[in-house]
Amino acid sequence: MSGAVPNQASVSVRGAQARAWPFAHWLLDDVLPPSARAALLAWDPGADAHGGDTGGRRDARNGRRVFVTPRTRRDPGLDLLARMFDAAEARDAIAACCGARLAGTALRLELCLDTDGFWLEPHTDIGAKKLTLLVSLSTGPGAADWGTDLMTADGRPVARASGVFNSGLMFVPGEESWHGFVRRPILGLRRSLIVNFVSSEWRATGELAFGPGG
Repeated sequence: MSGAVPNQASVSVRGAQARAWPFAHWLLDDVLPPSARAALLAWDPGADAHGGDTGGRRDARNGRRVFVTPRTRRDPGLDLLARMFDAAEARDAIAACCGARLAGTALRLELCLDTDGFWLEPHTDIGAKKLTLLVSLSTGPGAADWGTDLMTADGRPVARASGVFNSGLMFVPGEESWHGFVRRPILGLRRSLIVNFVSSEWRATGELAFGPGG
């Protein structure tokens, strides 16, 4: 339709740079539109949601993790964010870019607020996650170095995604998609958005952007 606002996620995905090492992944720029960025930057659920050393696992903080849900989508910026990624245009662009099989999947959006001491052990995101996109939203000193570490199967970090504001790392989880976060200084707050499309096997429906009541 003439004059329609473009789907920013689709635009970013179509311009993604493909990389093959140490596993197939794509690097994105300018992932989120201004209103979604502003909503995520303004959203602070409180110090209890901030996590330092969690033993290398995000699930160590289950119960204190923060998701875009039908309730939080009352914020217009978060609602736009969810609808943008869930749109057929964005799903089609992602599938065309990386071959992700998104038919029948649900959208999961997690806001991560990491503080000094945070690290993540090597893991692969296999199972019910059919697509992972990590968007950097940090603004503090040194934030450009706070991107996700890409690793070999033995857990050796061999590359690092950019931590530049509003850049992204996208991949299809599988046996080779080892990644994590090598412990290093975080001066301030490492803010990031995890975008997942998950299959019907996903049982934590309260984490979904269009879950119960949505």
